[in-house]
Amino acid sequence: MTKAIETHRFERPDDRLDMKERGGIDIVKTGQGSTGMHAVFEPGWTWEADEKPLLGHPETCPMHHTGYCLSGRLVVRMVENGEETPITKGDFFEIPPGHDAWVAGDEPVEMILFEAPGAQT
Repeated sequence: MTKAIETHRFERPDDRLDMKERGGIDIVKTGQGSTGMHAVFEPGWTWEADEKPLLGHPETCPMHHTGYCLSGRLVVRMVENGEETPITKGDFFEIPPGHDAWVAGDEPVEMILFEAPGAQT
């Protein structure tokens, strides 16, 4: 464990998942392995069309997400049982693997996602 304070900025990400005109995810990583992500999904974005191809075409999103919604409305559907949950501004959320999602409405969705060292978001 380090005793130094680290700071990182999304304006200078360590990595980026680029979804072209539909948005993207800027990723920053600490030396200890924690990860922060700033995601922006534009109106019309769907997991199926915009993110699934970047992940190798799995049936559903294989990742676990923990985060906070800054703006917009994202509808997340658990594929196995069809349960749909809207995530909106001010929601702190946890989403298990096995979902898909889409932007609902005309406002972009902006969120911050968190990942602890060794976790998969």
